[in-house]
Amino acid sequence: MIAATPAPRPSVLFVTDLAYEARGRRYCDEDIFLTSRLRETFDVALCHPRDAAALLDGFDAVVVRNSGPVLHHQEAYDAFRTRARESGTRVYNSLDGRGDMAGKQYLVDLSRSGFPVIPTVDRSADLGLLPRSDGYVVKPKLGADSVGLRFTEEPELAEDADGTLLVQPRIDFRYEVSFYFVDDDFRYALHAPRPDRRWVLEPYAASPEDLDFARRFVEWNSLTHGIQRVDACRTPEGDLLLVELEDLNPYLSLDRVPEEVRDAFVTRMSASLRTLLA
Repeated sequence: MIAATPAPRPSVLFVTDLAYEARGRRYCDEDIFLTSRLRETFDVALCHPRDAAALLDGFDAVVVRNSGPVLHHQEAYDAFRTRARESGTRVYNSLDGRGDMAGKQYLVDLSRSGFPVIPTVDRSADLGLLPRSDGYVVKPKLGADSVGLRFTEEPELAEDADGTLLVQPRIDFRYEVSFYFVDDDFRYALHAPRPDRRWVLEPYAASPEDLDFARRFVEWNSLTHGIQRVDACRTPEGDLLLVELEDLNPYLSLDRVPEEVRDAFVTRMSASLRTLLA
């Protein structure tokens, strides 16, 4: 009797920049851990984001993880997205997100639509819509890791501003909190008790109201498959305001959660990838 040949395992190209140095985060450690666990189910190869477009044809799916801010390799990222769409390559996160994946225009759109976000404008004619504040933040829509961010005493944009900059009031908040989802499935939450130490995170017990807040943005987003991180700040009055909807390559802070939570996250991510490949 001839033994049946086992079905080949799906192959995954895992895009990461292990050498990228991020303040308060260890990108390389997180992605080494993730790939070690994903290899239990998939054949995994790692590559730098600059090499992804040239290599993607040899794999069943491409997983974009801690690849660093896109603005540091924008041309390569654009080439990757174009090549992936032309070839029909399955990409995780899928390329249809409306959050940070598409720039920060969503903050303006959500603010105009009355969502609970930090008030945001991108036109000088709209500066009067911002609440009075002790200071303001001006930052590029395509920025990341505080690149290009500056603080001002008054809200300001040039009359001929081309829409590439955002203006927000500086918000007095008690702490920041992040909610982590795989697809539309909530997995865990972390918060930074000290506002001046953003990445010193502790587990956070999310209330039903907190999850309703976070799910509102996950449901608004058009992401088909992948991991989302909803970042918010808690105001002195107790309200939550959206800071960022990260749907491109959100850092997961897996070293800050208990082992059982970490294991459950990887199991859920693997299941999500299998669904993408089905």
